[in-house]
Amino acid sequence: MYTVAVDHWNRSVIPACMTYESLGNRDWKHIIDRLGGRARLETSARHTKAFLRARAIENAVDLLRMILAYCLGARGLRCTAAWAYAVGLADISNVALLYRLRQCGDWFALLIGQVLAFDAPQAAQGRLIRLIDATTVPKAGTLARRENKLWRIHSAFDLPSERFGFFELTDEKGGERLDRIPVVEGEIRIGDRAYLQPDRMGELLDAGADIVVRARGQAD
Repeated sequence: MYTVAVDHWNRSVIPACMTYESLGNRDWKHIIDRLGGRARLETSARHTKAFLRARAIENAVDLLRMILAYCLGARGLRCTAAWAYAVGLADISNVALLYRLRQCGDWFALLIGQVLAFDAPQAAQGRLIRLIDATTVPKAGTLARRENKLWRIHSAFDLPSERFGFFELTDEKGGERLDRIPVVEGEIRIGDRAYLQPDRMGELLDAGADIVVRARGQAD
């Protein structure tokens, strides 16, 4: 996911001349503006639980800056933490930084979706279209089969990029949920009748998405 993120940001958001060092100059302000501004980044980071409270890192924008410093640079976590201290971003250990990075998967998925939507061809009128579904695989073993234990793979196929933009693996307790994937404002989410979930549909509509769900007909 992080490789894809850097690739899309390099082409769509980050100037081609951007380097590890240029995260400290006006290029950084340009990136923030292209991603919707500080307020929007703070909101999306809290919504996806990538940033919940200010401790060693004061805000979500500083966290994003450190993520990009790590992804774009040839240095490891220890040097990234030292760089963050040197430029006055945060006094944080490499272990604590790794923990923060691990909490940012959903946030990155959301930001990548925004970049993809921005780059969508005119035929889609700039909107991300997501086909969501889930498939099941029985768990191995006689006892598991007897108790109908299984793995459920949740996925989203994105158009017009024609690629999978989301995967999540759960057991049989992880049901098909319309809101399992972070919302990209303006997206169109399409699913079968298993996703006919009024409360979750309302939440997605409030978040700025449109929904197409197959309803149960008389033939069913």
